[in-house]
Amino acid sequence: MRKKIACIILSLCALSASARTDSLRTKEHMTLRKCLERGLDSNFSILMVKNRQEVSDNNATRANAGMLPTVDLSTSYSGDLNTTRTTPRATGITSTERGAYDATVDAGIDLNWTIFNGFSVWTNYKQLKLLKEQGELQTRITIEDYVASLTAEYYNYIQERIRLNNFRYAMSLSRERMRIVEVRYHIGNFSRLDYLQAKVDFNADSAQYMKQREVLNSSRIKLNELMANDDVTGLIGIRDTVIDVNPDLHYEELWQATLAANASLLMADKNTEVVKADYKKVMSRDYPYVRLNAGYGYTLNRYELSSTRKRDNWGLNAGITVGFNLFDGKRKMQKKNAELAVKYAELEREDLRLSLKADLNDLWQAYANNWQVMLMERQNVVAAQENYEYANLRYMKGDLSGFEMREAQKSLLDAEERRLVAEYDTKICEISLLQLSGQVLDYLNTPRDL
Repeated sequence: MRKKIACIILSLCALSASARTDSLRTKEHMTLRKCLERGLDSNFSILMVKNRQEVSDNNATRANAGMLPTVDLSTSYSGDLNTTRTTPRATGITSTERGAYDATVDAGIDLNWTIFNGFSVWTNYKQLKLLKEQGELQTRITIEDYVASLTAEYYNYIQERIRLNNFRYAMSLSRERMRIVEVRYHIGNFSRLDYLQAKVDFNADSAQYMKQREVLNSSRIKLNELMANDDVTGLIGIRDTVIDVNPDLHYEELWQATLAANASLLMADKNTEVVKADYKKVMSRDYPYVRLNAGYGYTLNRYELSSTRKRDNWGLNAGITVGFNLFDGKRKMQKKNAELAVKYAELEREDLRLSLKADLNDLWQAYANNWQVMLMERQNVVAAQENYEYANLRYMKGDLSGFEMREAQKSLLDAEERRLVAEYDTKICEISLLQLSGQVLDYLNTPRDL
């Protein structure tokens, strides 16, 4: 039995030594800001959304909107190979010309330009710029989601590391208790039942510690994945050791920031402007259109049988077209649908605003409640620590049973766990509130590594 316990202790010592070795192998210490900067430079989702934004940027040009003229250069060659039979009325003698080949060569440059089309062209250009701004907002939404996810995982890693330290501490307390019980068991002060119970508690704490190492490794892998590190199992030296919670959040400020800066709400505003532009394009059909065309061309004709052997023509041509659409059976329907689309976009925007307000209130209540729970649990940890120290003194004197000692130890560990969960839950609420109010990128302003 002693050999089995010794093996467990040696295994745990090896785990601790491995943890220390891992720490020594870690080349750099990371802050939240540095993790975010590295991820924003390398994360594939960010790179992909930036690629899509570049496409919308490239589309927002005057040429793509139809504001510029089109210039075409063209050339053509055609030929006719004929057999001609001619019978003059005077003589009545038929003559036949075989293989008569006539050729024509055309070359020219043409310009076509829609000067006015009921403001439709200008509306197209405005719409393309709105789509460009929507692309920028979509990029911002993706970046904000990423920053929120990485920040949450960053503090989850800190949480799991603190939890591992708590389990390591609990294991050390159980090991010390088992040592004391073993010594006193051999001198007859404790029963075998006390010894066996201490060993069971130590084994349970050891198993819990080893399982927590696995949880911590999973969090580290997730953090590496978010930062797009090729070595997803690579070591990360996180400098922060506690979960710091922002105490300066205020509901009214958050709501005003949400109305002014929430990316989804701004996207809804842009979408409303886009459908209003569609409505203007439909209404532009009530105006006349003006089109300009001009060109310069060269034509060469070659004749096999004509009295003229060849003829060349070159010169300018120009014209202007003014028109007005008198009747379009679909216009009334399209105008009505465009009006409905504008109304729908406005209703959608108001629905989103109300949904954001509900989400903000829900998160604010959770944040305020978790904040109070966190303060209370911090006080409980102090009380549980004092309770454990007092229980340990009594246990050393033999005035406290092993079961009661274990309960004091468990109370301390439970208090530490509740405080840790309350701090992390409060932090998650803080992250969500800042994301909702368009301020989550403020985490990029956290201090750099020194």
